[in-house]
Amino acid sequence: MAADTLRIGPHAISPRLVLAPMAGVTDKPFRILCKRMGAGLCVSEMTTSDPRFWHTAKSRHRMDHAGEPAPVSVQIAGTVPATMADAARHNVAQGAQIIDINMGCPAKKVCNAWAGSALMREPDLVARILAAVVGAVDVPVTLKIRTGWAADRKNALEIARIAEASGIAALAVHGRTRDQQYRGNAEYDTIAEVKAALSIPVFANGDIDSPEKAAQVLRHTGADALLVGRAAQGRPWIFREIAHYLATGRTLPAPTLREVREVLLGHLADLHAFYGEEAGVRIARKHLGWYARDRPENHAFRAVVNRAATASEQLGLTADYFDALEAGAPFDLSAAA
Repeated sequence: MAADTLRIGPHAISPRLVLAPMAGVTDKPFRILCKRMGAGLCVSEMTTSDPRFWHTAKSRHRMDHAGEPAPVSVQIAGTVPATMADAARHNVAQGAQIIDINMGCPAKKVCNAWAGSALMREPDLVARILAAVVGAVDVPVTLKIRTGWAADRKNALEIARIAEASGIAALAVHGRTRDQQYRGNAEYDTIAEVKAALSIPVFANGDIDSPEKAAQVLRHTGADALLVGRAAQGRPWIFREIAHYLATGRTLPAPTLREVREVLLGHLADLHAFYGEEAGVRIARKHLGWYARDRPENHAFRAVVNRAATASEQLGLTADYFDALEAGAPFDLSAAA
């Protein structure tokens, strides 16, 4: 990346590292954490374009951006151009400063409704959706796609050209087809082809899980920015590690156990505050598993900590676990149980 700053409309994205939208993961507490850990932009969980569901508890949380560092990017999904336009306007009214359109999700329940990556089968509909959303709001609109529907139906370049012609401000390409889901390895030749053909910024996505891999993908694709998704789960500091490596060619030391402990405890407390104790404790369990997955006694720790029914129990067990790790002592699972 020639410079560290990228612009999407009026917004400076620095560093050029983006937290990819992930359903059930990139909620406000996680977005704020990843911003603090070095992400230049964080995209929200996918929100529905169907107004019948805008006022559910889930949607209210997904549309809550109070106190979130700018720029606020919100992903919307749907298949009806007018409805997508209304959803874009609604989310801008809720604080969105960038609207991102989902045409990359491979989930069956999304694709069965002809949304997400299923839309890549219908270039004419893609054009109508993009034109409707871009015309509906005064904020930049971005788009996320895959390389195509299947290995023999790769049409990312066709969709990318439609996007550019429609006024899309930036395009993210995941280096897999829809039918691959998240299996196999991402390929970057298609992303490089799209980047070479377009004048708008192109972001590379897929299997970027280390600073070295980030540099490799940038060299291969010429992309303007990188999206990091699953590799940030339990490793939010990956953004600062990648940024430091790209800027200096040197690797940062891994975070200390003390830092991991403090980051995790802060994340848990934010989840409890955001969702309320009962839901927050439940939602935090998957994050606990991700943070501890490479740690000793991970499975036994999860079996114990997942039984915690209150925020104080969850925080206490987690603190005790990392204190034991830091002291080099075995975690007393029987006492914790």
